[in-house]
Amino acid sequence: MRPAGHVVGTALWRAFRPLLVSAVVALVVWWGALAAFDISPFIGKTPQDVWAYLLTDPDAATNRATIAGPLGVTLQHALVGFVAGMAAALVVGAAFVVARSLEQSLMPIAMLLRSVPLVAMTPIIVLVAGRGLGSIAVMGGIVVFFPALVNVVQGLRSVPPTSRDLVHAYGGSDLAVMRRVGIPTAMPAIFAAARISVPGALTGALVVEWLATGNGIGSQILKAIGGFRYDEVWALIVAVTAASVVLYTLVGLLEGLVLARYAPHRLAT
Repeated sequence: MRPAGHVVGTALWRAFRPLLVSAVVALVVWWGALAAFDISPFIGKTPQDVWAYLLTDPDAATNRATIAGPLGVTLQHALVGFVAGMAAALVVGAAFVVARSLEQSLMPIAMLLRSVPLVAMTPIIVLVAGRGLGSIAVMGGIVVFFPALVNVVQGLRSVPPTSRDLVHAYGGSDLAVMRRVGIPTAMPAIFAAARISVPGALTGALVVEWLATGNGIGSQILKAIGGFRYDEVWALIVAVTAASVVLYTLVGLLEGLVLARYAPHRLAT
């Protein structure tokens, strides 16, 4: 058995390696795009401009507060959508695995709804759920639910037939199979769904802020563009992008630690 320190170190490296790579790639693409398209410095801000706006300008403290407030609201909205979407995906995925006829009846409807653009559904969602927590949960949950559902169903169906037969041999029901071997076996797929869902939850939060709630980063970006505050626009974009990457990395770290207990062979490099 591997030492605990080695397991934690491996999980940390696997989690934070993508973060470092993403940061380098993002900076290169950022600089390259500004140079390639010859964007006016008045509109296109460089990483140095954003750094100065947030850290070295005389008004940097005020600027950070301007970014931090909307970012906190957006993270709360993303959390609501993430929890709603993942919870629904787990419940519906389990129901589909236990009752195949239910999946055959409802999965086509779910895929049809998935093809409808969220912007097109927003007026109806806002009309029914209002502009508060209800619409946040519905819109964020929709973005998270469908990709997560596919991963959850595949994970729950990956239970080895011998393990399923063993539980049945001891008198266990299909629900017992799900609880005792299905969920542990599906852990990698569930965490893969969670990692995919983190950026999706933030996207859903930005959409609901832009179209419904009127607060958070989604709304603040529109206000900043209208006021020609392009330093603020770029800083807001950097803040929400960095938050997405960091949260994705943290989910990956949690995944590594959990799989070290339930599926250590998956941490092999």
